[in-house]
Amino acid sequence: MAFRITSECNLCDACVPECPNEAITAGSRIYVIDPMKCTECVGFFDEAQCAAVCPQECCEPDPDRPEDNQALLQRARALHPDEEFTDDAPSRHATN
Repeated sequence: MAFRITSECNLCDACVPECPNEAITAGSRIYVIDPMKCTECVGFFDEAQCAAVCPQECCEPDPDRPEDNQALLQRARALHPDEEFTDDAPSRHATN
């Protein structure tokens, strides 16, 4: 599932440069994550980097957007056609 940023966000900018998909942008009061660009960092890291660096701990999986590892990996491939992602690419999901 894509991640989301909760209302505890204080616009500290820690997450923005860490997103390999450039999915995080400034909203009116908090940062927002574009769910069509979020891959939970599948293919790049074994944990979502926004959550790993957020000092407010306000980056979390969005329960309204359930997706499995394969769907996230397909999105990563579509967003980064020049990258080679294998089925055992880094992921926070235990299936890898």
